[in-house]
Amino acid sequence: MKQHKFLFTLLLALGFLSAAQAQEEFRKKAPAALPAPVIKLGNYVQQNLPNGLKVIVVENHKLPQVSFQVFIDKPISLEKDLAGVGDITGTLMRSGTKTKNKAQLDEEIDFIGATLFTSSDGMFASSLTKHKDKVLSMMADVLFNPAFNKDEFDKIKKQTLSGLAGDKDDPNSIASKVADVINYGAAHPYGELTNEASVNKITVTDCESYYKTYFKPNITYLVVVGDITPAQAFADAAKYFGKWVKGTVAKQTFAVPSAPEKTRVAFVNRDGAVQSVIRITYPLSLKPNDADAIKAAVMNNLLGADGNSRLYQNLREDKGYTYGIYSGLQTDMEIGEFNAGGSVRNAVTDSSIVEMLKEIRKMANETPTQAEVDRTKAIMAGAYARRLENPQNIANYALNIARYGLPKDYYGTYLAKLAAVTPADLQAVAKKYLKPENANIVVVGSKDDVSEKLKAFGQVLYFDANGNPEKAAVAVSADVTPESIIEKFIAAEGGRAKLSAVKDMETQMVAEIQGISIEIAIKKKAPNKFMQTVTAMGSVMSLQAYNGSKGKIEQQGQNVPVGEKELAKLALEGPIFPELDYTKAGYKLSLKGEEAVNGAAAYKVVVEDPTGDKTTNFYDKTSSLLLKSIKVIEAGGQTITQVSEYKDYKEVNGIQLPHTVLSSGATPFPLELKAKKVAINAGIDDSAFKVE
Repeated sequence: MKQHKFLFTLLLALGFLSAAQAQEEFRKKAPAALPAPVIKLGNYVQQNLPNGLKVIVVENHKLPQVSFQVFIDKPISLEKDLAGVGDITGTLMRSGTKTKNKAQLDEEIDFIGATLFTSSDGMFASSLTKHKDKVLSMMADVLFNPAFNKDEFDKIKKQTLSGLAGDKDDPNSIASKVADVINYGAAHPYGELTNEASVNKITVTDCESYYKTYFKPNITYLVVVGDITPAQAFADAAKYFGKWVKGTVAKQTFAVPSAPEKTRVAFVNRDGAVQSVIRITYPLSLKPNDADAIKAAVMNNLLGADGNSRLYQNLREDKGYTYGIYSGLQTDMEIGEFNAGGSVRNAVTDSSIVEMLKEIRKMANETPTQAEVDRTKAIMAGAYARRLENPQNIANYALNIARYGLPKDYYGTYLAKLAAVTPADLQAVAKKYLKPENANIVVVGSKDDVSEKLKAFGQVLYFDANGNPEKAAVAVSADVTPESIIEKFIAAEGGRAKLSAVKDMETQMVAEIQGISIEIAIKKKAPNKFMQTVTAMGSVMSLQAYNGSKGKIEQQGQNVPVGEKELAKLALEGPIFPELDYTKAGYKLSLKGEEAVNGAAAYKVVVEDPTGDKTTNFYDKTSSLLLKSIKVIEAGGQTITQVSEYKDYKEVNGIQLPHTVLSSGATPFPLELKAKKVAINAGIDDSAFKVE
């Protein structure tokens, strides 16, 4: 590089090059890379207390801050029919102690500008150095004196169940659950899923038992990072945690999961879905302290870590199949995992899988270019530098060194090790860890649109949204038609004559989410007058009305234009019992087989109305009542899949009507709507459907 600069200086001095030419020639040659810097994370010192608590101190006086992480290195275990107890216990510990309730604890932490949170494997706190004793005192109080308050427990349990309900309608959550099940198996802790049944079974006593079993100092690390000397940190550890009593923690052994012998497909049906969520995944043996770990990380980053990666460039930039697609390679001391995926349009689900597999194979079969590798390493180096700004990341690095037996300078010399990775290294680790012929391909999407095409990739296994294996749709006998199913439903509701005699009906359904009361009120009057309001905390959030000829739509008090298409849709909401009209011209019915709905066998019937909208209905094979409906709605430029489950049928004036409706998709959170009022032939006045 110095010779290069000297040559241009000489030519310029002799008049052979102008200043502009010299500058242009100089720019053509990239500057040589400087040696990777050694990162100074701070002095790393470890000392064990007599009770077995391993205290790690990373001294760093750049800022007057200090953080404390209590990490319980518990052995992997199955929670079985109490799955979820660890997470609930971890959250509950932050909800008050025997001396302070949650509000008091929050106030004390906020007053000094500190943070403190707990989890199933410990806690983390940080503050200004001058407040460290207050923070340590609060940590010790939370750790040794958790109140396990029943009211707080009930709140956390309710929040957990609400989260699980939302997960059932989140295709990404579904894909992750099924990937865990098919990668690890339900008999391995990594394949164990928390579900409604297990959460409902958990008691406060179970949380106390979890706490007493695993919160032991002899399997715990205390990591102290920041503006503190090792001597002071060790003294504080002894003062606040020295009386913690050690105990025995039993270890369980599990068979190590492996990738499948042949690639197979795990499919979860979501009727009405306009996109498929894809995961190409499998377990792999790659530990954090493995010599290949950094090389494999670079390889994965090139394959699918960001917008410059191969997967992204192929499937988004080139093909336009998706908004984003990525890959991940997870190391673990027990068993790691490879995962690549994203969301794609139904029509290109199979094509996307083909392209993903092609890029995975290419990593192993072709050596990447030096330019690709240099760009990937530069991005990783920049991300690493940003992570060093977070004290919790520094704490985790120190913890990893101790847990995984890494060299003390592992993270300090990380950039040098990263810089040393070559294109040949990437191809070598790709051949070792990428297994496109031994993968689990998880797809969550519309069975009617994509499932047949997936058979080209291997055996197709079917799962429900909770990760439970289920059978594919069962074909029905030729004598069962969609029309006969609808007639049986009408008979089960009360009969065509009784339903036709209904002149008006009013229903009020109420739900509560995070303390907010939501009410949906619907009024209908024959032949097709309709009014629906959605009210939250006394304020009308939306309104739809049709008076037989005119329509109206309001959203948060603002009028929404009603064109011919919207008017036609409102008119179809008017009939009190729309199934009575399914035999009329303009409706198209198709029977899609038999599927299970919450364990009950049901006929799946797709109803296309005169406007072209489709609703998929599921009718109980035994009772003939409607169990679930799925409708794809176009609203505000977005496609929404609304799912409604109908339960708790009760007789009103001789007609069977659902008194509980589980609704999801159209709202940010699932709603459990309970009937507050159901009135038939009460004499609703036409003024109720006034449209101005």
